[in-house]
Amino acid sequence: MNNWIDILSELKHTATPAALITVTDVLGSAPCKIGSRMVVVNNTKFYGTIGGGKLEFEAIKEAVKSIVKNKIKKFTYTLGPDFEQCCGGKVTLLIEPMNTTPQLYICGAGHIGTALTTVLKNTPFQIHLLDTRENWFDHLNLDETVKIDNAPFDLYKQNINWGKNCYVLIMTHDHKLDFEITALALQEETKYIGLIGSKTKKNKFNNLLKKELNFEAGIAPVHCPVGLDIGGHNPQEIAISIAAELLKTYYEK
Repeated sequence: MNNWIDILSELKHTATPAALITVTDVLGSAPCKIGSRMVVVNNTKFYGTIGGGKLEFEAIKEAVKSIVKNKIKKFTYTLGPDFEQCCGGKVTLLIEPMNTTPQLYICGAGHIGTALTTVLKNTPFQIHLLDTRENWFDHLNLDETVKIDNAPFDLYKQNINWGKNCYVLIMTHDHKLDFEITALALQEETKYIGLIGSKTKKNKFNNLLKKELNFEAGIAPVHCPVGLDIGGHNPQEIAISIAAELLKTYYEK
């Protein structure tokens, strides 16, 4: 496959996690050659070939695992009876996950939202700070790595890269907007949804989700109140508690 760079570039543009499989070594007879490549998105979507057959089936399966775990893997396979092949050669594969940077969308650039951009600096997250208020970002001094977005809520569905690498924090200036974002996030694929608020707010949103939107699970999939219960009530301390919960989720601890 000669166009793998173009394919990976397109997948990066859409923030689609994928894995690059490269044949790094071939010993003896094998259906592929050194430098053969595949790009795998999932079990049914992939580009290129490393020779087909059970070897390719196993490679795709391991590539999907590599994407989920975000870990580089290296395997050597002997192409004998276990692979339903008689060529007897050995093939070494390098599997590299791509575009697996966790995308964090902080909805609300208030005191806690902006504090989080500082607390989470130099962590794995790519931070997106969203706020619908006009000219709100003009007075904020944010790190250049933070991506800002002041689009109206109507565009959130298409502006957020939903999926297994998507983390959403909801802490806007408006409870109605918080509910709308919560409802949207629950309908999309996410890794994590966090909502700031009291037990009263949690109960209210739970009732609305169940009764008005017929969402059977209600607020259960949402971390609310968001953050670990480590104490502290000022914006910086709350931001630290939320960051701790995000990192705990990311590292699966």
